[in-house]
Amino acid sequence: MFCVEERKMSKELGIVKIGLALVLIGLLFGVVLGISFGINESGYKDFIAEGIANHPQLHDAKSNDKIWRYVQRAHFHATGIAAFSLGLIALVIFPGLKAGYKAASSVLIGLSSFYPLSWFTMFLLAPSIGRGPAHGHLLTEAFVYVGVSGLMAGMFLLFANLFLGFFGEGTVT
Repeated sequence: MFCVEERKMSKELGIVKIGLALVLIGLLFGVVLGISFGINESGYKDFIAEGIANHPQLHDAKSNDKIWRYVQRAHFHATGIAAFSLGLIALVIFPGLKAGYKAASSVLIGLSSFYPLSWFTMFLLAPSIGRGPAHGHLLTEAFVYVGVSGLMAGMFLLFANLFLGFFGEGTVT
């Protein structure tokens, strides 16, 4: 009996493997970022100060603190979204959702790991191009749209199944 259950769980994890990997990579990014703050916070602050000094016409008195806050937000969002997404993927594994929808939902939820990269991109770009242009940069916007739309679409599939019975193993979709 235990072997049968173990194989079934292994099969279920295999279905959500890509989404789970994306989430775990996002979690790792957030944890490593936090560790790097503890090891070398001054390196981050020096990067910001150097960029502001090289491009003073792009910055105001608030730039230093705001840009430092961007990288902190990358850390906070990476770990928080990953924890939230791990919980959602755990729900995806439960019986009910068709295998293809499980895979799609987990990958879409996994794409949420791209959202924190928008904050990190703003941190990297803002010292040299200014806060406003960094916020509106194509790469920043792409990370936001991929992360948020992926999460919303993945949650839609999951919640439509959990609460409305759509996309289930016994339904025709």
